[in-house]
Amino acid sequence: MNLPARNTQLINAQAQKMGFDFCGISQADFLEDQAPLLEQWLKAQNHGKMEYMARHFDKRLDPRKLVEGARSVISLLYNYYPQQPISPADTYHISKYAYGKDYHEVIRKKLHRLLAFIREEIGEVSGRVFVDSAPVMDKVWASRAGLGWVGKHTNLINRRIGSFFFIAEMILDIDLEADGPIGDYCGTCTRCLDACPTEALIAPYQIDARKCISYLTIELKEAIPDEFAGQMKDWIFGCDICQDVCPWNRFSTPHQEPDFEASDTLRSFKKRDWEEMTAEVFREVFKKSPVKRTKWEGLQRNIKFVAKPSGE
Repeated sequence: MNLPARNTQLINAQAQKMGFDFCGISQADFLEDQAPLLEQWLKAQNHGKMEYMARHFDKRLDPRKLVEGARSVISLLYNYYPQQPISPADTYHISKYAYGKDYHEVIRKKLHRLLAFIREEIGEVSGRVFVDSAPVMDKVWASRAGLGWVGKHTNLINRRIGSFFFIAEMILDIDLEADGPIGDYCGTCTRCLDACPTEALIAPYQIDARKCISYLTIELKEAIPDEFAGQMKDWIFGCDICQDVCPWNRFSTPHQEPDFEASDTLRSFKKRDWEEMTAEVFREVFKKSPVKRTKWEGLQRNIKFVAKPSGE
């Protein structure tokens, strides 16, 4: 067995031991085919107020600008599908990924441990780890590594576990055995496009973030435009609609990560609890949660907007 193949096998086995569901590898090079697509998306202002999406254009397309001498991109998937989704009865909705502790912290620790293992087993390796925290086109790299395909809802879909997972990367300066992409298995299905209440999916594989409920409730810091009143379907932090209706998510299986479990307090919340929540309660319940990103004021804005009837 040659060295890249041996090292690849070592990394794959250790990633699985650490709880990652899938691991795939791509050669670190310039994403030439993505450059015009990203430029067009930004030019159409589909990123809305997410100014960071327009920054570091070159770094988004070339991992060698993030890690000097980069040779390989390792893409990893980590399941977050809950054992029991929070009941939708008489409560507001938050995305499943936000039920438990902040995934950035949980997964970043695992990535650093995996990098330490690689250095111990392989030798001097330079690299960086990423989990939704830098200009890395994670869905593109994961699809190149054969971990799935980018579906019509613009999320990565894996044939074995659906799409309820986090994507993380390691960019390293060693040669590994690259995987290849798989096909697109969306077929003629348009359930995600048909289900989106704000019509954020403007065409198959295209999203206008300015209309997306996740963007409106998390990324947008100013007032939510009145045109979306009555369309938010009780979502106050993120939105899972396009994933919930996707047929591939019938293969979703519960995660095995205790840190992603919803607290009993969160599961017990009714609409009145959300509406009457004080800043102090917010800080206590969401101190280690992704929901803290909105801050109490932002969450209150979302609740009041979602609760008001359309036309007000």
